[in-house]
Amino acid sequence: MLAEIEQLGVDSQSTDVRREGSPFGKREEEATESLELEKRLALEKQLKEQLAAVEHALHKMDEGTYGLCDSCGKPIPPDRLEVLPQASLCVECKAKNAKGRV
Repeated sequence: MLAEIEQLGVDSQSTDVRREGSPFGKREEEATESLELEKRLALEKQLKEQLAAVEHALHKMDEGTYGLCDSCGKPIPPDRLEVLPQASLCVECKAKNAKGRV
C-alpha cells in the first residue's frame, strides 16, 4: 500500500512537469488532466484509509484485542475477519454506523 501511495505521488509530479511544457488554451487536455488528478487523489485517499485500518488491526494484535469490535467489544465473527482482516466493527455495529451516516 505504501508503494502504491508513493507511486501516486510520483505520477502527480510527472503531470505537473508535462503541464508546464504544454501550450495554454488546450481545455480538453486540461480537463483530462484534472479528471486524472481527481481519480489519483480519490485512489490515494482510499489507500491511506485502508492502510490506517491495517495499522489499527496490527495495533490491536499487539494489545491482544484483535477480533473484538471497537464499538460493542463483542467478538467479530471469524468469517468476517477472514474476508476483511482489518475489520474493527462487528456486522451489527457496522450496519448501525452506516445508517447513522445517511
